[in-house]
Amino acid sequence: MRKIPVRAAATLGLLGAVALSASTTSDARAEWIPPYMPDVDLAGPTFADDVAETIPGRIAVDVKDDLSEEEIAALGAEYGITLRDNSPHIKDDAKIELADVSPSEERSILERLSRDRRVEHAERITLVHASFVPNDPRYAEQWHMKKVGAETAWEYACGTGVTVAVIDTGVACYDKGGFMKGTDLAGTSCVGGWNFTGDNDLAADDHGHGTHVAGTIAQTTNNGLGVAGLAHCAKLMPVKVLTKQGYGTMADVAEGIRWAADHGAQVINLSLGSSQKSKIVEDAVTHAYKKGVTVVCAAGNSGRSVGYPAAYKGAIAVSATDKNDNIAWFSSRGPQIAIGAPGVGITQQTVCESGKNKCETFGVFNGTSMASPHVAGAAALVVGMGVTDPDHVLAALQGSATRKEDKNLFGAGVLDARKAVSATHWSHIGLRLVALFGLVGLVLARIRKMNGAVQIGPGAVGGALLGSIGLLPFAPLLGLTARLGSLRPVGEILMRPLGEWDMVLSANLHRWLPLASAAPVAILTALFFGFKPLRTFTGGLALGTAALLAQVALSGDVAFALGPFALRLFAVANILVCAFVARMSLDGKKS
Repeated sequence: MRKIPVRAAATLGLLGAVALSASTTSDARAEWIPPYMPDVDLAGPTFADDVAETIPGRIAVDVKDDLSEEEIAALGAEYGITLRDNSPHIKDDAKIELADVSPSEERSILERLSRDRRVEHAERITLVHASFVPNDPRYAEQWHMKKVGAETAWEYACGTGVTVAVIDTGVACYDKGGFMKGTDLAGTSCVGGWNFTGDNDLAADDHGHGTHVAGTIAQTTNNGLGVAGLAHCAKLMPVKVLTKQGYGTMADVAEGIRWAADHGAQVINLSLGSSQKSKIVEDAVTHAYKKGVTVVCAAGNSGRSVGYPAAYKGAIAVSATDKNDNIAWFSSRGPQIAIGAPGVGITQQTVCESGKNKCETFGVFNGTSMASPHVAGAAALVVGMGVTDPDHVLAALQGSATRKEDKNLFGAGVLDARKAVSATHWSHIGLRLVALFGLVGLVLARIRKMNGAVQIGPGAVGGALLGSIGLLPFAPLLGLTARLGSLRPVGEILMRPLGEWDMVLSANLHRWLPLASAAPVAILTALFFGFKPLRTFTGGLALGTAALLAQVALSGDVAFALGPFALRLFAVANILVCAFVARMSLDGKKS
């Protein structure tokens, strides 16, 4: 697909006109640039909400997923248009086709297509763009990390096992495994992404916006270089939907969202937007949400209504705040705002010279584009603690936010990552301990009723702790976790119960709860039931696992692969099995 770039300029309040092309104007307008026009220098993208940003004569058609290529071709022929796949080199459930039509016939064709039973949605191609306002002055420190409580948050979590998709201008991953050695990003891991503007797997950043956003989420931290990132143990998935001018199409954004959700992302960040609605993108957000992905979006920089996709149901719309927790003058606002986060004077590493020669620099940007990755990073911290359901991730972020009066400006308040992760950690421990004590009482009472002899020792206690709250659940209070360096994964394991150890490898594994089940207990029972020291350990582990599952069933905060109802059925069934194993293993009269 050949993208036709646009440039726009908007007057943005007291700081004057910020240009999206080489020059600024005092009015908000859009101007077409002929295809392949060389040397177009865009100072940086922002929202221009009163501009109709569409490509005349180009439409997107979301056809039914079960249509064959022949049927799609026949559909196009019937309307006198040629339908072509928006991304022919990837395979996904959605079939988004593009077509060029006569501008004079565009409305008529769209209306007819929308009524066709073979078509889910048909709409004009809408342009989207990154949403930051360039700012030359640099801040000496990342005040925004301290503002969201990053230092304390890192004692509880760093995003281990979580993959965050950055759907943007790309990310400066120089290969699929990470970043160039010797740079501040060198310790950050990348997983394979996709470039929807070039239809290939090279999703490198040739603009700078995407890398700046990605750095706030997962910049290498505590390495003696540069700056820090909020979820610095998370992996980045670069999904390029914006060109080096900072623009792209809603069709690419929609496919980028679906691609990220279908390829393992648990969190998606969209620091981009448009004033125009798109059902295709809305469906993509819904698709990701239903797959258990937390979708975080920049609200926009218009100072007016929330843009899209931030305004869609299933997306977390983020407004921008300053050092004093006041709303940024440029930040969009409205009832869709879920939460506010720092978005003024945000310092982060990015690329320069369009990413050529691996050139890197540190930029200070303003915008809801910069606020959104703070929330995405905090979401990654919460997901890494086992809360993988999007609604519960949002509840954790909103429930811990610093309250502000105007919900249209701040939603639930201003992001506080420290409170979000600490509240999650201690609430989990509290529920699990209550469940553990209750289960111990029930199982021991049952053993005594059956005239058995209760056998509890250090092994049983250790097993119960390992299964319910982990061996070092109070490590954050000692201030040791964030200082473990390369041993951080070991600390993460010891802070967690056995049922969450799979989170350290990949949050996707946890969707099936392979370790938070009776399976490990059953295996240990089969292997060591005849060996009493390990048998009592297994009995304790069974009680601890049952306590963990009780918390999961009560909270419902895991995005289970088979859905929320199946999650609770799974939990109850495994609790019963674990309780039975515990009764058998802790009965001293059993041989």
